Amino acid sequence: MPVVHVKDHAITLGGAGNVVRNIVALGARCRVCSALGDDPDGDLVEGLLDELGVDCSALQRVPGRPTPRKSRIVARSQQIVRVDRESLEPLPADAARRFVADAARAGEGADGVILEDYGKGLFTASTVRRMMQRLIGAGVPVAVDPKGELGAYKGADLLKPNLREAEALSGIAVRSEADLERLAARLRSKIGGGALAITRGGEGISLFEGRALRVPGVHVPTPRREVFDVQGADDTAIAALWLAVRAGGSLREAAVVANAAAGAVVGKVGTATATRSEVRRGLARAIVAAEART
Repeated sequence: MPVVHVKDHAITLGGAGNVVRNIVALGARCRVCSALGDDPDGDLVEGLLDELGVDCSALQRVPGRPTPRKSRIVARSQQIVRVDRESLEPLPADAARRFVADAARAGEGADGVILEDYGKGLFTASTVRRMMQRLIGAGVPVAVDPKGELGAYKGADLLKPNLREAEALSGIAVRSEADLERLAARLRSKIGGGALAITRGGEGISLFEGRALRVPGVHVPTPRREVFDVQGADDTAIAALWLAVRAGGSLREAAVVANAAAGAVVGKVGTATATRSEVRRGLARAIVAAEART
């Protein structure tokens, strides 16, 4: 049987926690709203968030529910196996009600909110509808990184799936630009016409926005680079993209920034973040790549 001799180990925030890490690394302040287990792993997550200086007042602990933990075995920079400890069950009704209230409170006075759905039972359709109603009613701009049914996210300002997720959510396999336009129109119609940014790995980001649902996409290529690990790149992308938009940039300008940020993290091993200085260093190449097809 295979035997693993452990030489080193590291513990870091993953999932939505990685989005938080990237937001902080890019120089913004944030509040985090989520549900953790009332267990040692929950203590660990909360401690790591505290170290980042993140507001954790909207973080609840749910007795009997394990805090998600993913253990990756890596050899020579290649992941060999991953061990997951988690529950995919929806939150208990009382915890779900508190989650909605906490999310609304966390959004108060915020420049924007990112809803990160990893399919772990936190974002049920009813919970999302109530949360969106509260956030939209408060006038808070919302960006969504989705996993499941999109109807509950109606009213979102921005939807950011990767291409594989977009195909699954729309039921359309992309074989041509016409397919991509149909896919984009279908997804945008489900959220009420908000903007769509589809991350496409080494091809960059495809953008769709405007009053009409069926419009040609604006493709923002990314520079070619050596890739060590794509893990967490989409977390970096949505953090950079939404921060740039909320700072006043156009969606296309934000996509260039997101390409520079994602380019910084794929050159690192493991779940990583992009700092402001790294984004600045990569921005010139990202701009050249984006302009190459305009």
